[in-house]
This record gives sequence, C-alpha cells and structure tokens, in this order.
Amino acid sequence: MLSCMNQTLNGAVVVDKPAGWTSHDVVNKVRRIFATKRVGHLGTLDPPATGVLPLLLNRATRLAQFFGAGQKEYEGVIRFGYATTTYDADGEPLGEDRAPELTWGDVERAIRPFRGTFLQTPPPVSAKKIGGRPAYELARKRVEFELKPVEVTVYSVEVLGVEGCRLKLKARCSPGTYLRAIAHEAGQVLGCGAHLETLRRTVSGPFGQRQARTLEELEAMAEAGRLKEALVPAAELLPEFPAQVVDTITETQIRQGRDFRVSPFRGAGGAKYVKAVNGRGELVAIGEAAMPNVYHPIVVL
Repeated sequence: MLSCMNQTLNGAVVVDKPAGWTSHDVVNKVRRIFATKRVGHLGTLDPPATGVLPLLLNRATRLAQFFGAGQKEYEGVIRFGYATTTYDADGEPLGEDRAPELTWGDVERAIRPFRGTFLQTPPPVSAKKIGGRPAYELARKRVEFELKPVEVTVYSVEVLGVEGCRLKLKARCSPGTYLRAIAHEAGQVLGCGAHLETLRRTVSGPFGQRQARTLEELEAMAEAGRLKEALVPAAELLPEFPAQVVDTITETQIRQGRDFRVSPFRGAGGAKYVKAVNGRGELVAIGEAAMPNVYHPIVVL
C-alpha cells in the first residue's frame, strides 16, 4: 500500500546529507524510505561533506536534465599546515604539520587567486571519469593519469573567521568547482600546505538548507504517513519556466506527443520552455518552443 501511494509522489526531496555517507548511500536510503526505485540525485557530495543534497523522485527524475547549471554555495574550513592525498581530512598527510598562525594578509593572499573565472585541476581522488572510470578508482590502484583543468567560476568568497591555522569561509560557485582543490592550492600559495577540513553545502541550484530534512526526519515522517510534506511537487520545480494550465483534452494530446498552444498573454509566449500543468495542479510535461506560441512536449510525466 505504501509503495503504491508513494508512486504518486513526483517531485524533489532535499536531504541534509550526513558526514560519512556517499551520495549513493543516501539515494539507496531514500529509495527504502519512499518505497520506490526511482530516485536520482542532482549532483554528488563527497562522503565527508554534509548539507544540501536534492533528490528527484519517481517520474520527476525525467527533469534532471534541466538542473545542470545551478550555482552552489558552501561553508567550509581550510586547515593550513599540511596537504593530504585527497585534499581533505580523509586523506593521508603529506609532510610535517607546520600549523601557521594566519594573519589577515595571509588570508587575502591565499584566497585572492580563487575569485572569478579560472582553470581548476580536479583532485586526483574525485569522481571525474578517465576512460569511463572514476579517477578515485585509478588513484587507489596507484595508476598514473592526468586530469585536465576545467573552467570554473567562484562568484564570491566571504571570510567567516580565522583562528590559528584555520580559515572558515563561504563560497558561491559554479557546478563542478572543487573546494578541496581551492584549499590545496591555497596551501601552495602560502607555502605551508593545506587541506579542506570540513565542508557543508548550503545551496544547490534552487534548493537551500531550510528545505533540507535529515534521514531520521524522513523516516519519522514515513512512519507517520506524512512524507508528502517533505516533497517539493514537480509542478513547483523549475520556477523559471512559465506554467500553462491545460484542459483534459489537451493533456491527453500532450501525452500522445502532440504539440500544444500557449496563451501569449500569460507570460509564456516567447519562452524556450514552458510547463504544462493540468487542472489538478500536476505537472504534465515540459514543452519546447516549436513556433510562436506552440510547444512540443520533450519530457512527459
């Protein structure tokens, strides 16, 4: 009965990922809580990291392609004094601990190179693919490989505090930016080594930590039959796409793959994508502009 009910829960749930869990671990746990196999994440978090991990459920997993460009926001602590093999606290230390007393001049010098758009080489222990295999697999087997730098953008960096050899900061950046790599390179700038001691994601695209539920909270809500309260319904996702309410006949036609018209007077005309929503407030499809005020359904829920 629970499984049948949860098949109607099409939307997103934002999990507050605990430290020590992989993103895949969280996906598997949420599958059990919601009694569905159809769960997918919108960008991974490293096992030591905590915070916002948005997941799409059931038919809403078809919307994942539209979420790739959302900005991320993190809070983290860079520990200066020694680098590690993984660029974070889980790795093996590389060299002696020099534990410098950071000055504000040190802080500015360390983070100055990491504002704006620049090329960043991902950490060797990462999920970046080399010949179809994750880099971390090759690194663990001591296979030599080279990761190509990629262009990333750090929109803002705010220093939240400095204590001894630790720098706490907040950063807003583009997808694919590794705070671990910034920590590692900041240590090279100061010549003392550094690694990312803690990391918490507070924003992922349109999702924030105020929406996030712990796994324990989700389990309790499942026991109480209140899981729907944790869901962001599919129709409320992608708010940047105008919504067009369609009648029953048009809904049937959309599900058959037929084009549909939108009103040019309700803000939908001219948009590349629109959301077709039925009279019950459910997302029917995402339509792509085929001609003025006419949209072709490219994703049907």
